[in-house]
Amino acid sequence: MISALRDVYRTYHGDSYLLGGVSPGRFFGSTGDRMLIAPAGSGIYGRSPVWAHVAMSLCERPAPQCDPESNILVASMASTAIELNNHNDLKKTPSALVRPSSRDVEEGDVKNLGPSENLHRGLKARHITMIAIGGAVGTGLIIGTGSALTRAGPAGVLITYSIVGLIVYAVMCALGEMASYLPLPHGFAGYASRFVDPALGFALGYNYWFKYIIVTPNQLTAAALVLQFWCPRDKVNPGVWIAIFMVLIICINYFGIKFFGEFEFWLSSIKVVVIIALILLCLILACGAGPSHDKSGYYWRQGAFNEYIAEGAKGRFLAVWSCFITATFAYLGTELVGVTVGEAKNPRRTVPKAIRLTFFRILVFYVLSVLLLGLIVPYNSKDLITANKASTSAAASPFVVAIRLAGIPVLPGFLNACILIFVISAANSDLYIASRTIFALAKDGKAPAFLARTDKRGVPIYALGVSSLFCLLAFLNVSNSSATVFKYFVNLVTIFGILTWISILVTHLFFMKAVKAQGLDRHRDLPYAAPFAPYSTWAALIFCCLICIFKGFDTIAGGFNKTSFITSYIGIPVFLIFLFGYKIAMKSKRVRAEEADLVSGKAEVDQDEQDYLDEQEAAGEKKGFYRFLSWLF
Repeated sequence: MISALRDVYRTYHGDSYLLGGVSPGRFFGSTGDRMLIAPAGSGIYGRSPVWAHVAMSLCERPAPQCDPESNILVASMASTAIELNNHNDLKKTPSALVRPSSRDVEEGDVKNLGPSENLHRGLKARHITMIAIGGAVGTGLIIGTGSALTRAGPAGVLITYSIVGLIVYAVMCALGEMASYLPLPHGFAGYASRFVDPALGFALGYNYWFKYIIVTPNQLTAAALVLQFWCPRDKVNPGVWIAIFMVLIICINYFGIKFFGEFEFWLSSIKVVVIIALILLCLILACGAGPSHDKSGYYWRQGAFNEYIAEGAKGRFLAVWSCFITATFAYLGTELVGVTVGEAKNPRRTVPKAIRLTFFRILVFYVLSVLLLGLIVPYNSKDLITANKASTSAAASPFVVAIRLAGIPVLPGFLNACILIFVISAANSDLYIASRTIFALAKDGKAPAFLARTDKRGVPIYALGVSSLFCLLAFLNVSNSSATVFKYFVNLVTIFGILTWISILVTHLFFMKAVKAQGLDRHRDLPYAAPFAPYSTWAALIFCCLICIFKGFDTIAGGFNKTSFITSYIGIPVFLIFLFGYKIAMKSKRVRAEEADLVSGKAEVDQDEQDYLDEQEAAGEKKGFYRFLSWLF
């Protein structure tokens, strides 16, 4: 046994030969040898099965004897244990790690565990769904829809939000197929490296990280602007609020995934209730149940479309096309479900479920909202035009305009408080995604190794710290001149988001090709298959490319604006520099379909799924209202 383990990994560390460099734990032995075993500290997350590291030491203490036939070695990990049944398998597969069994042993047998590089699976389907909603549904809906309505008219904004919703559906399904089959902590950047080219994974990972280290301080700035409704700038400097909210979201992320998941779940639940209430209010007003009893949803004088830049049919087309950018920005963040898979319980079931429900909830929220706003708010309303010039506060919301036009005493304070919750929730999710993205890059060897280390709660503490540093960019908005520069900087977010969608869709095409080349059937062998693929994937990819190319058309057609043009397109050369720079420097090659890795990590997920099914069977089937809650969340 000693020689077998030495063949696996030879690293001399003091008096111990260590596999993975972890601290020694309890002594165990095989016939005639002295050994000890220690698991990786952060690989422990409750009863979930985890990989373990094996440590070996030549020491003075006699080793307990075990069955010489089976050579079984056991080390305690709270309620889990590790089994070594066949050490010859370790010889054959040096990278193999040891699976834990369900055998009960005493707690505390393994001590002094070193730092680990694993996340804890503490997110349930309801957490994942609400994290996605918290990151995607925010000021883009409550405030951003107003400018889109003014530019394109009610029919134009409804068309654009519906089409982009279908694109998001294709992206989510493509991501869901890969994430449910191999739910690894590397995220979709890891899938790009594994199925397409390591260079694409490198570029995609940093592209996504850039997006969230930019948008997080922007959300903090938005929160400070919202509070100016009660506390003007001349009384309280915005930097005070920025500092308070920055500390708040950092602490929430630091306290561990379970605390973060629960906090975000309830915060996003409040957000959902507010949106539903606003939708119902708009429906009531459209049907004529407001104070004026005017059925405002039945007007047609202004027409269904507005004109933009040009007149006639061309102007109406450009107005609709310009709203694709606004709609895309509003939907950005839906794909962040793919980042949570490394911390999801039973990802084979929770990820597809969360992806399906997240999409339908967001689609209903956005499409219904823009439909009803188009019914009750004329796109040429002076109140709406004035609101679009307002800052990030209740005054800028088209919902406030609708209430004011209906003759209802406006409650701006209430809606302003709701917007504040929206922004804090979004900032919280954004920082979470930023930290997990750079953590995944480090796990994949594409970022400094120390960023892949976690504490005992499974929090990537160094990745969180580095990502949090960029929150300081929010202080640029304390002075008005710097705020103008920062607004241009934030325009990069949309192009980074579109490039992320494009990369996910390309990765899915390569994934499907690899599955077919290796003799697997998507519908039979995969836990979830994207409907209408590959046609839906191709259609979404083409549309995303068109949006990416013509994103800044109005910076040319409406009179050339060099600053807006640069901020509209600079993300593309940055992405290409990272892509081809890595490819040239590391000499990476495109992954052939026959050689794509569809196996590594799958065994752990299979066992995790089986353990979940066993737990469900032991707990009994949920019935009645509890089954409904399980489906809902």
